[in-house]
Amino acid sequence: MRVDIRKSLRKFTPILLDARDANLNEADTVLRLCRFFEEVLGYDGIRDISREAELKGKYVDISVKIDGRTRLLVEAKAAAVRLRDKHIDQALTYASRNNYQWVLLTNGVDWNLYHLTFEEGIEYERAFDLSLDEEARFEEAAARIGLLHKKSLSRGQLDEYWGKATALGILPIGRALFQENTLRLIRREIRRDTGILIDTEDLAKALHDMLSSQVQGRLGTPKVRRRRKTTRPKPVQPEPTESKPEIP
Repeated sequence: MRVDIRKSLRKFTPILLDARDANLNEADTVLRLCRFFEEVLGYDGIRDISREAELKGKYVDISVKIDGRTRLLVEAKAAAVRLRDKHIDQALTYASRNNYQWVLLTNGVDWNLYHLTFEEGIEYERAFDLSLDEEARFEEAAARIGLLHKKSLSRGQLDEYWGKATALGILPIGRALFQENTLRLIRREIRRDTGILIDTEDLAKALHDMLSSQVQGRLGTPKVRRRRKTTRPKPVQPEPTESKPEIP
């Protein structure tokens, strides 16, 4: 069950908006964020939150822990600073040396959460981005930021969210869409509707052309993906044995 932070978030949001309007510096913004993690996200200010964490000369503004284990790094910017992906470079270096998977970049009003992988260098993807200044997206903001609640992280709900988001991403859906079996099903429905049998290659190109240029760039040239047939090994036949004549 998801943690509902709507009431506490609604109460605390004006504090963050006021910080932006007052153009507070980064240090004061960090203070408000620490309070936010305590009052809205359920962390203990002494045991769970560390400020100015350092490793080999690299610093991160806030380190959020559960049972002594770091679960989230927070890179904070001054309340009025516009967030950019490059702002997390220092946190990325810190995270890569410890295999931490989650980095939050925020100025208190805008929240960008990143998921990190370290298989071939440091790679990161944005899990969500939102602003507490958009009233129309308040429910979404409460649901997303609620994933950072201490109980949510403890229950693995943030990882579950990321798993679903990844499965519904451009590449997994694209791979499924251009599978030969999928195209055959679509072709069958088109034939049933129009009476015309379309070549799967032409159908793949037509589907690709319907996508936005951004999605096309991610998927590349449309190719019909055919499943490889798995050949089962033939059973080994036992060698015939010579029958020996019976000795009377």
